[in-house]
Amino acid sequence: MSEYHTSVLLDESVSALVDSADGVYADATFGGGGHTSEILSRLSTNGRVLAFDRDSDAIANKPDDSRLTLIRSDFRWIHNHVLHQGYKDGIDGVLADLGVSSHQFDTAERGFSFRYEAPLDMRMNQEAEKTAADIVNGYGYEELEKILRLYGEVDNSRKIAQLICKARETAQIATTGDLGKAIESALPKFAEHKFLAKVYQALRIEVNQEMKSLEKFLSGAAASLKPGGKLVVITYHSLEDRMVKNFIKAGNIEGKVEKDFFGNATAPMKAVNRKPILPQEEEIAANTRARSAKLRIAEKI
Repeated sequence: MSEYHTSVLLDESVSALVDSADGVYADATFGGGGHTSEILSRLSTNGRVLAFDRDSDAIANKPDDSRLTLIRSDFRWIHNHVLHQGYKDGIDGVLADLGVSSHQFDTAERGFSFRYEAPLDMRMNQEAEKTAADIVNGYGYEELEKILRLYGEVDNSRKIAQLICKARETAQIATTGDLGKAIESALPKFAEHKFLAKVYQALRIEVNQEMKSLEKFLSGAAASLKPGGKLVVITYHSLEDRMVKNFIKAGNIEGKVEKDFFGNATAPMKAVNRKPILPQEEEIAANTRARSAKLRIAEKI
């Protein structure tokens, strides 16, 4: 599994999650199975893990362990599956690592990385219809500019959207190379890779509807937990970290604190750590993809 993906903040996240060897826990983003395996290593024969992933490549990594139930599903449906599995009183903890797996980045034909010449795909669920190519060729200028600005925080989003629209008038933008050529004139010198990473992030988020999935997941995870159960989330960019922080604070992604008749906050969770836990320098040196990770922990009230 380590060849598929190196888990980030592994000990920190699982230590925050598991407080009972007989507990029931969910790994909402199975990926290479690193977090799931670590959770299982801390459980007794009575412990259970529900794991989720929508990527068939990840599902193929399932370890042979009777305590594990691996469900092919978008994690936005976590509460439905927790109920379907019979845990109507809730489970003891939910963990989600929101990063794209190393396997997805490093498998050229998946189209997640500008490092390879490949079809513009970026689908985490390979059975989904919409690809990144569909977006760059089918979205209007205003739609493109909006997702580049909101999801990628691309500084020059208007110019990039204009260049994409102009390039596709001549021929479809079908590959990573086509996209690179289309926006080449707007890439900042000495920072091309960082800029392209933002563009690809925006397209990937739109393809996989990641923000909508995260919003539904957070409310579903809170509903799935027993009182005292832990929510443990690892984020990698400011958009998703802000959503997680706001949800823990207020029970909604806007961060608007609502109060009951008596003036008490109605948020279902409370923060365990006020500031996010960051990877140690040693972990970043060994795995550069950990450098932007932030770990937030909350407890069901």
